[in-house]
Amino acid sequence: MKRLLSTAILGLLALTAAAQNEPYRNPALAPEVRAEDLLKRLTLDEKIGLMKDVSLPVERLDIRAYNWWSEALHGVGRNGLATVFPQSIGMAASFDDELVFRAFDAVSDEARAKFHESRRTDTHARYRGLTFWTPNINIFRDPRWGRGQETYGEDPYLTTRMGLAVVHGLQGPDTARFDKLHACAKHFAVHSGPEWNRHSFDARDIDARDLWETYLPAFKALVQQGGVEEVMCAYNRYEGEPCCGSNRLLHTILRDLWGYKGIVVSDCKAINDFYETGHHETHTDAAHASADAVLTGTDVECGSSYLSLGKAVEQGLITEEQIDVSVRRLLRARFALGEMDDDSVVSWSRIPTDIIDCPEHRALALRMARETMTLLQNRNNILPLRREDAARIVVMGPNAADTVMQWGNYNGFPSHTVSVLEGIRAKAGDNVRYVAGCGLIDNRIPDAPAGHAELLRSGKGAYGTMTPDEAVAAAGDAEYVVFVGGISPAIEGEEMKKVSFPGFRGGDRTDIELPAVQRELIAALHRAGKRIVYVNCSGSAVALEPEAQHCDAILQAWYPGQAGGTAVADVLFGDYNPAGRLPVTFYKNQAQLPDFEDYRMQGRTYRYFRGEPLFPFGHGLSYTTFDYGKAKLSAKHIKTGTPVQLTIGLRNRGPRDGEEVVQVYVRRNDDPDGPSKSLRAFRRVAVKAGERAEIVFTLDGSAFECFDPATATMRTLLGDYTIYYGGSSATDRTLKLRLE
Repeated sequence: MKRLLSTAILGLLALTAAAQNEPYRNPALAPEVRAEDLLKRLTLDEKIGLMKDVSLPVERLDIRAYNWWSEALHGVGRNGLATVFPQSIGMAASFDDELVFRAFDAVSDEARAKFHESRRTDTHARYRGLTFWTPNINIFRDPRWGRGQETYGEDPYLTTRMGLAVVHGLQGPDTARFDKLHACAKHFAVHSGPEWNRHSFDARDIDARDLWETYLPAFKALVQQGGVEEVMCAYNRYEGEPCCGSNRLLHTILRDLWGYKGIVVSDCKAINDFYETGHHETHTDAAHASADAVLTGTDVECGSSYLSLGKAVEQGLITEEQIDVSVRRLLRARFALGEMDDDSVVSWSRIPTDIIDCPEHRALALRMARETMTLLQNRNNILPLRREDAARIVVMGPNAADTVMQWGNYNGFPSHTVSVLEGIRAKAGDNVRYVAGCGLIDNRIPDAPAGHAELLRSGKGAYGTMTPDEAVAAAGDAEYVVFVGGISPAIEGEEMKKVSFPGFRGGDRTDIELPAVQRELIAALHRAGKRIVYVNCSGSAVALEPEAQHCDAILQAWYPGQAGGTAVADVLFGDYNPAGRLPVTFYKNQAQLPDFEDYRMQGRTYRYFRGEPLFPFGHGLSYTTFDYGKAKLSAKHIKTGTPVQLTIGLRNRGPRDGEEVVQVYVRRNDDPDGPSKSLRAFRRVAVKAGERAEIVFTLDGSAFECFDPATATMRTLLGDYTIYYGGSSATDRTLKLRLE
């Protein structure tokens, strides 16, 4: 008996030693090698279980359950305490991709700390993983799109710069043994509303120029320059094919042309849209839809349709070897993150949990919020306000005391959020009066201090009412009104089926004007002789033509995150000199917009809009004045492949230190169908009062890359170019250059 027992023990030890020597368990091997070894050990059912966003465990091989879906749009989202930075569209207004990188480096610290804490408590719930479905680099082509707030604006180059900063901040340095996190470029590719019909909408008849010159450049850059590890395909169809089953998008362009090796993940239940009644209805059932999605390159499904892949194999719609292509990519990604390994070998596991919402990150959120502040109008230099005038100031408007509004969407939950009212009172004293005056969309005023956003989201809570004749009276003898209005992520956002308000549909806007109740109150305050400083909170452009007439100053504050109230107050009282710039065109009115469902770029954005906007792309004011000198080119005739240096002189001739966002645009003169100009370089520059600076840009071939109608490709074309430079897209400062 002893001999038998000894033999059994020796056999078990031998099996254990052999298991430890299995290549997929060895963290010293390359992720590709480990993935290949593990793949051949899996059954078909196990492989299919790994292709769901809620990835099933394989206990016999020590594979843990894993959830692919986590969020970090502007801070770790939907996973408890986190530092909440300004919404993405606000970050774009900073025109400071270096600061955006720092913000997302902080976000990835918090994400890693949260992941390893969850692992220590054996929690594998949604939003607690290492794969984050951000950034949203769709082009914000129309201000009515409710999800435009998640993007970096209407310009492909600005979107590219910001998107690269996000990816690099999240994924960590290339020199690290394991990737810090994996980012996801979404939604590939021609996708920007409407929300209400996105499960059946077909983006058709899109000009090749618009596809290659507007909709694709940011995705191409994040794949080829940024090394983004995931791409999410969109809900809608593109030229008849669902994007998550589009051979042209996912094979021809993404993998064959661009050489993408990473994972493609579906938007949630996007595969269902292939076959469900009233949706795309391009496929007969889940098996056919799933097979086609995998064959075109969608590796992970957010949903449950892929459970039919076993049936699809039985029916001959797809082979196990074809499924292996996707599973191999999924395994490689998990090994690259160290997710399959013990925490002891992953250096990122040593990031402490007390880094979450730490003082350094709060300070970074405040700096980011300050840099997003965009001063659109300052008639007679009413700003900055003086603290000694506090008794003559009344704060009004539906967003003044609303902290939830400041979080945007896909948000985390900070330990404290400073409302605009709180920020102003901290600056000028508690004797600054507050009168809500009206609601966001009607004259209802929330009784609770949480504000409209929380009540509208929950559908619960109590309201009072106040008419405009009453609100003006409540303002009393105040000389200055700081009116904090706009809209809210509670009424603009993603597919908000239960939201039905005048001017909104399913999270999109049907009217880009400020809601009527706010317009009427502002007009009444103007008639009463009040000097109005209007602070607009929104995730999109608002048509403020009447407000530009009725208000002395307009400050665009976006959805500014947890420190937004402090940042607004810093600008209003002159403790911070604003330098934000518009990443979208602010149109005068709805009549200036083409049809929302028309995906052609003609008439849209500063590049193709031929009218006069209220405030142009790139616009933003300062409390000081900058003068531009005559710019110089290192050569006026250059050869293809030879960079040219552009030197711009800048002087701060005003009374205050400040920052200027120097912008460079390029136009190809012999291209009548092309954009009027396109952003090709920018830099946020600090210059002290009375001092000068020289800003040098190196313009390489990519600055002169245009769509070539003859070949239907993007390439550097010979010919005459005009270079525009200055403080906004409306600049008329020019230089000429010939590319030979």
